[in-house]
Amino acid sequence: MVRYVYDFTEGGREMAGLLGGKGSNLAEMTRLGLPVPPGFVITTEACRAFLTTGGEPPGMSREVSDHLAALEEAAGRRLGQRDDPLLLSVRSGARFSMPGMMETILDIGLNDDSVSGLAKASGSERFAWDSYRRLVQMFGATVMGVDAALFERAMTDLEEVRGAGDDLRLDARDLAGLVETYKTVIRRETGEDFPQSPAEQLRRAILAVFQSWNGERARLYRRREHIPDDLGTAVSVQRMVFGNLGADSGSGVAFTRDPATGRPGLYGDYLPDAQGEDVVSGIRNTVPLSELERLDAASYTWLRAHMETLERHYRDLCDIEFTIERGTLWMLQTRVGKRTAEAAFALAAALADEGLITPDEGLARVSGEGLARLMFPRFDTSGDGEPLARGLPASPGAAVGAAVFHSADAVRRAASGEKVVLVRQETNPDDLPGMIAAQAVLTGRGGKTSHAAVVARGMGKVCVCGAEELTVDTGARRFTAPDGTVVEEGTVVSVDGSTGAVYAGAVPLVDSEVMRFLETGETGETGEGAGGLVDAVARALGRADTVRRLEVRANADTPEDAARARRFGARGIGLCRTEHMFLGERRKLVEEMILADSPTARDRALAALLPLQRQDFAGILEAMDGLPVTIRLLDPPLHEFLPDRTALAVRVAAAEARGDLPAARDTQLLAAVNRMHEENPMLGLRGVRLGLVVPGLVAMQVRAIGEAVAERLRAGGDPRAEIMVPLVGDARELSIVGEEVRRVLAEVSEAAGTPVGCPVGTMIELPRAALTAGRIAEEAEFFSFGTNDLTQTTWGFSRDDVEAEFFSAYLDKGVFPASPFETIDRDGVGRLVGIAVAEGRAARPDLKIGVCGEHGGDPDSVHFFHAAGLDYVSCSPFRVPVARLEAGRAALRDTGASDSR
Repeated sequence: MVRYVYDFTEGGREMAGLLGGKGSNLAEMTRLGLPVPPGFVITTEACRAFLTTGGEPPGMSREVSDHLAALEEAAGRRLGQRDDPLLLSVRSGARFSMPGMMETILDIGLNDDSVSGLAKASGSERFAWDSYRRLVQMFGATVMGVDAALFERAMTDLEEVRGAGDDLRLDARDLAGLVETYKTVIRRETGEDFPQSPAEQLRRAILAVFQSWNGERARLYRRREHIPDDLGTAVSVQRMVFGNLGADSGSGVAFTRDPATGRPGLYGDYLPDAQGEDVVSGIRNTVPLSELERLDAASYTWLRAHMETLERHYRDLCDIEFTIERGTLWMLQTRVGKRTAEAAFALAAALADEGLITPDEGLARVSGEGLARLMFPRFDTSGDGEPLARGLPASPGAAVGAAVFHSADAVRRAASGEKVVLVRQETNPDDLPGMIAAQAVLTGRGGKTSHAAVVARGMGKVCVCGAEELTVDTGARRFTAPDGTVVEEGTVVSVDGSTGAVYAGAVPLVDSEVMRFLETGETGETGEGAGGLVDAVARALGRADTVRRLEVRANADTPEDAARARRFGARGIGLCRTEHMFLGERRKLVEEMILADSPTARDRALAALLPLQRQDFAGILEAMDGLPVTIRLLDPPLHEFLPDRTALAVRVAAAEARGDLPAARDTQLLAAVNRMHEENPMLGLRGVRLGLVVPGLVAMQVRAIGEAVAERLRAGGDPRAEIMVPLVGDARELSIVGEEVRRVLAEVSEAAGTPVGCPVGTMIELPRAALTAGRIAEEAEFFSFGTNDLTQTTWGFSRDDVEAEFFSAYLDKGVFPASPFETIDRDGVGRLVGIAVAEGRAARPDLKIGVCGEHGGDPDSVHFFHAAGLDYVSCSPFRVPVARLEAGRAALRDTGASDSR
């Protein structure tokens, strides 16, 4: 029989898949002997069974009853008993952390009878009614589906009547009246009463947490964080401890190091006389954790000791929630903490230096996407402009956008292409869509561990919170700065998540410290701050270069791009697109070639293009001297080099309408465009087909390449050009073009008086090419997967058409977890890659194989290409450091990453 419930004493962190992150870590802290309120966990298997059938799985209710009875016996109290009730918390806890995205219900067991017993046992009538108020509010919204805003409005109305600034100034009688108001709201909205049975409260709360797994915000968060939908959530049921019992009580959130920078030291927020949700919601401003030492030195000392125990045990940054109940410290949660990219690199270096992790584990704990964030520009604040206000720098980075004050507006305006900054008094989980859509999040209240800060850090989103100087009026859609400046919705602001500053207008940007290091190779001063971060990045990249098997090349079409790619660590060029060399002023020469009415005219146009191409290739070969440069012969249809068909037709028609003769060249161009027009150019006359149909085109390009190689050899260089034939679908196509390439190179060699040889290979970008790779490899000296076109032709997608039309719907419906143009489709395109690698190497064991599509710089795809046995990946110059890092991470074995999801 399947078991669905485990006591905290029966589990551990290795059971996270079954007990969820929260439950397994509570069990682990219990195993370590830390002060954890006792409880039990209902497994993710139970949740999956409930979501599948719509009902409780058989036997779960009995197991819950048995574990509850054991909890009651240990406590010496029964759930909801009248004189001194045992109260419970019911919390969600999936395998991966989803902060605020699912449900929590506290104070289960209170009712109209037991609230008096709680008041007597605690000695505080106000505390008892405040706890009952919290239960009715949370249960009504979470379990019974009442709009949470109705409860908030009732609270606000009461505070205004009493002249109270917040709920702390309401007395026991006020709170008792509020409970009755809440119960009336529930009855009016649902047609049923708030349940008085503690057992019913517990049962319904558990099922509500299960159901919250499929809530809209939870699904959105999972898509954003690439968390599978079929995991389900566990439910932790735990004896309540109370931080709202007076000045000697409180709740807090702590990190063993700064999650924004990685710097060592106790870090977090504390709120006296409060429950945990008061801290993370941001509805009240917290005090720094260091203030706890003054308020309660003993609890502070114990907390420091427990945090050190946890960091050494987990060997990572730990995120901790705790409550102090009348001077007694209780640990309510721990997990590997979410961190910014900056903190991830700094922590990896620091923990390796301290001997807690190995260098390879340090490499596993950083990511290419994190490195990409560190390469983003920063604000240039060297001017005299003063910020509008300052808040807490919760998640670093620089962001500019129009201020918006509601999540839905952020989503709507961002969807139209506008960059926005979401401004709220504080955020709640329902603001997640707007947080994702915005460039940055700015809140007037809340600490560095508030919902806004934690979620923004996890997403790599710029965030400044607790900007108390600002008066945020979401109803009027504006905020007011301390100097009286009013910022209306739509006004552009700049948010600096690294310093906490908020500026009016768009502040200029400068290169980040990491980008400057990648450009110059200078790490600057080591230690804390920018120098320490740059040193940590340099160490991670150095380790990746040491362990990786995959080489990293760049897609570059100019000497400048090639030089930059080399500075960034590229070991060659994997794709040099020659069509980019035919734009600008050279377009006229291409037009002449297309319009040529005789072989002589065509040869004349090609001859004019040849020295220009030779010059281009010589510059790139010089920039990449000693490294391979893979040059792709002309790929796109020729009509792409001609003027727009519609514009030409309009010009000709307008001239005729005026009674004038159209310009002769316009008439010629229009005739050529019409002649070459294709309904689906992507599958038309392009790639190798151009070389077979247009006389002289391949010969001109190959001659230019060969002469550039000869020129570099005469100059004492070490040119390593490779010639790549695009869009091959049959080995005979490559055979014909290969013969012409070798003929032309032989002529160049003879004329130059020195051997000029270039390997000839092909792009694998058609399913047929992948399926016949063995035969193609007999003609090709190397393969390079063009995964952009291979994805289009495998899926039957035209990328330009489908991404805007229905990709968002496909992502929403889970047809694919990520766009197949961003991350390789392993099951389809990936399988073709595997077939081509196996068959190609079977035919030619020394076949060099790489990839030059955009996937070459995608972290997840790099790991796939490593496993598939490719020799190199090639990507844009700015993704080269990302690919280097991920190629190193892909080569690691049995190292623990900081999966803080």
